[in-house]
Amino acid sequence: MGLGEVLEAIGTLDTVEPWRYSTTELMEVLPTLSDTIHTLEAIRVALVGELDKQGVPGGLGATSTTTWLANNTSLPIWESNRILKFGIALDAHPEIAAAYQAKLINADAARLIVAFLEKPPPGMPTQVVESVRAFLLAAAQEDDVRELRIRIKRLRETFDADDTPASEDTDRNELFASPTLNGRVVVKGDFDAETGEMLLSALSPLSTPRPTDAAGRDNRTAAQRRADGFTEMLRRYLDSGESPEDGGERPHVHLHIDAKDLTTADEAPETVSDKPDNAYFFDLFGRQGVGRMPWMGAMSIEGARRIACDSVVHPIVMDENGSPLNLGRSQRTANRKLRRALASRDGGCAFRGCGRPAAWCDAHHIQHWIDGGPTDFDNLVLLCRFHHRLIHHSEWEVVMGRDRHPWFIPPAKIDPLRRPIAAHGRADPRAA
Repeated sequence: MGLGEVLEAIGTLDTVEPWRYSTTELMEVLPTLSDTIHTLEAIRVALVGELDKQGVPGGLGATSTTTWLANNTSLPIWESNRILKFGIALDAHPEIAAAYQAKLINADAARLIVAFLEKPPPGMPTQVVESVRAFLLAAAQEDDVRELRIRIKRLRETFDADDTPASEDTDRNELFASPTLNGRVVVKGDFDAETGEMLLSALSPLSTPRPTDAAGRDNRTAAQRRADGFTEMLRRYLDSGESPEDGGERPHVHLHIDAKDLTTADEAPETVSDKPDNAYFFDLFGRQGVGRMPWMGAMSIEGARRIACDSVVHPIVMDENGSPLNLGRSQRTANRKLRRALASRDGGCAFRGCGRPAAWCDAHHIQHWIDGGPTDFDNLVLLCRFHHRLIHHSEWEVVMGRDRHPWFIPPAKIDPLRRPIAAHGRADPRAA
């Protein structure tokens, strides 16, 4: 039976009702189900790696295999990227791939071994790589992932080069900043001693305990104090004006919000009828009734009002479709004011499924400048470099809809009817 037939058979399964299974039946089916999921996961990882090797056709509009996978599945972008990296790594280590596909080791163990072999200790001789791989594969089959981590740590300690101690190896430095589903961001880092010293020295005076009650105590935990100190450090850096430019401006926090919402936050929210039609929900998710930040997305109106207390407000007059008005014409390139307006409307790269930050984008002339197109708000759209090139060098087209928002028309080979596609982040599916 081929993979296509297997997937088709799985797709015909009825909805499972767990309560219908007895304890004995559950204990019989769960191991088999887990093995099947492992097999399918291994196949997916291998196929995604192969797709990346062959290359996603550029005309589809995806900037990478990762974005294509995220746009065509329910996978979030971070998980798509994780699968792709795993597939590429396993392709370079067939012995580990074979053990994973044979269900001898799990995905976490395979990732740990690959990560060690991809970046071994500087002092580990190349002639021992094969024996180390065999040792780790055997250990992964006998021990759990926690024990495997300990073994890898001991290997690093054993082979660490004397000339570059781990505490001074800047090649190991990493910093992850990952937005979460609840609108927060998780930060995780690993730095060399010198960078760590600079970080802790900068945080120390900003995170010292401050009396907050009558007894002179600071009720914040040490972690909360450090978080507050880190926030203050970022604020002072952005206020200093010493940072390099990003998208033509000094880095600072952008927050887009309707002026009416900013001044009437205490009014009662709109009510929803018992039987709302679909148009209500399109309006609900398409309007700008909350604040919006380029990197982190939505912010409550109360949060926006707090930020506005200590901010420079740049007014942009909007029409009923959320498009800025009266920002000037007859300029060859978009000036700072016009780019702010475009960022307010498009949010970032307007191509569906992209959304790269506005600072990374070009202001593309829908009617080209050389063809007489004005540098006018209604003739501009924010596009990242990839999608800017795509529009110029493929059959993709971008037009301005009646709603004064950009719409993208795919090539006939993608959609024979060439139906317009709404810009990224636009929930309203109505045609332009």
